[in-house]
Amino acid sequence: MTVARLKAGPHVPAAPARERDPVRQEARKEFLAGGKPRVTPVAGPAGASPAAPAPEAALAPAAAEPVSLRSRRGLDAFAFFVANLQTGFGPFLAVYFSQAKWTQSDIGFALTVGSLVGLLGQVPGGAFVDAARSKRFAAGVAVVSVAVSALALAVWPSFPVVLLAMAAHSAASCVLTPALAAISIGLVGHARAGERLGRNASFQALGNAIAAAGMGACGYYLSNGAVFYLTAALGIPAVMALSRIRADEIDANTRVQSAQPVGGGRGGLWALLANRGLMSFGACMLLFFLANAAMMPLVGSVLTLRASETATALVAACIMVPQAVLAVCAPAVGRATERFGRYPVLLVGFAALPLRGLLLASTTNPYGLVAIQVLDGVSASVLGVMVPLVVSDLTRGTGRFNLALGAVGTAMGIGAALSTSLAGIMADRLGSHSAFLGLAFVGFAAFMLVALIMPETRRGAAEARAEGH
Repeated sequence: MTVARLKAGPHVPAAPARERDPVRQEARKEFLAGGKPRVTPVAGPAGASPAAPAPEAALAPAAAEPVSLRSRRGLDAFAFFVANLQTGFGPFLAVYFSQAKWTQSDIGFALTVGSLVGLLGQVPGGAFVDAARSKRFAAGVAVVSVAVSALALAVWPSFPVVLLAMAAHSAASCVLTPALAAISIGLVGHARAGERLGRNASFQALGNAIAAAGMGACGYYLSNGAVFYLTAALGIPAVMALSRIRADEIDANTRVQSAQPVGGGRGGLWALLANRGLMSFGACMLLFFLANAAMMPLVGSVLTLRASETATALVAACIMVPQAVLAVCAPAVGRATERFGRYPVLLVGFAALPLRGLLLASTTNPYGLVAIQVLDGVSASVLGVMVPLVVSDLTRGTGRFNLALGAVGTAMGIGAALSTSLAGIMADRLGSHSAFLGLAFVGFAAFMLVALIMPETRRGAAEARAEGH
């Protein structure tokens, strides 16, 4: 395809060289970049409207602008501080409530409210992000909500306020996770989404580890309530990091989809149900979390029985080892998805789960149990990148990425909720050895499901080049 030029004639004077050269240079740059040069409309007679471009020219996306260092560093910092914020609502909650003389039933009810809102809010949260014209604004509202929830827990730890704070935090998390994924993919484009999501996962793992250490020290040397003051304060650098991501560098396709009337109504949900690849992926993720979620609590119980004096330190090591593996491996996983495709990388992540279950069932050494958690880090590295990436592939051009991400998150939450009950029943009746074997069997079923029904979702290299990436 060549660039149409103004034809010299008696009625249309030839364009001066200084006006023609930029057009040729732009076309040459686009051709060398691997994209399709844009067509310059041909001018008609005086007073006539310019000719309409060909349909394929109208639909061809413009070449992608390079992402500035400021936006990339801002996204790195935002992923890091988001993980900091979420860590404050982890194990520290139960400690804080116990110190406040809450009964175990009240603690359980407050945690259940948060879990239910987090499970039921996945799809509405994704639909909200899809409908939001600015993903940065949606993410900023979610960050402020999490920070205000933490501040409310620290200042007014009464039962009604705690319930509202837990519900608000869970609802904000349902918005924050898809908003971060949407900003990331919108910023770098689909062709480099795997690498960017892997980088996000790495910074989030670092954020989790550093925040856990810092908040633990804060609770030990100051008070447990100080943890939530720190969590609320971390909202400030998170918003500052978000503001450094330039809105004009987010992919235009994301902004166009955001303006379309998509949504979480009956039509949107029906479109998700009709997406065969998405339903297959949701089923695979449900089975994965049915096998995975209970393994770590079961390891903690086994360590408490076999090494009661060092159980706390060993459990902490079991948590830190996967985070370290995730921080190191996630960027490599992202690059591998672009080089080898989604399907083989997904198989590796799912294969690590049944292998981990078999190894946990075969050892009684406490330090061996800790070492086996490396496989948990492998699975976490893969799924931290693959879940948003595969959902993005399967919903491309529909404007329902975040709605679909919420639906897959709901499937994951259902699997995780059933996992602990299943493992508890097996452990009580058959012992921990049989419980690990049972979870390994479920994990193998998840692996086989991926192998048999999941398609390769990565688009071809030619299509990626057509986007200008």
